[in-house]
Amino acid sequence: MQRITNFFRDISREMRKVSWPKRDELTRYTITVITTVAIFAVFFAVVDLGISKLIRLILE
Repeated sequence: MQRITNFFRDISREMRKVSWPKRDELTRYTITVITTVAIFAVFFAVVDLGISKLIRLILE
């Protein structure tokens, strides 16, 4: 039981050392991630569409 208590005490101590992002930073990071994911989604959708059309042309 003592090991579990020490474990959670250590976790608490380490969490106080963490440098959490400020609200503005978090908003900026979130917008960056969502934008990047959207760009990659559009890119892969276009590539998938192109490959699908190419395969249809070959198989016809």
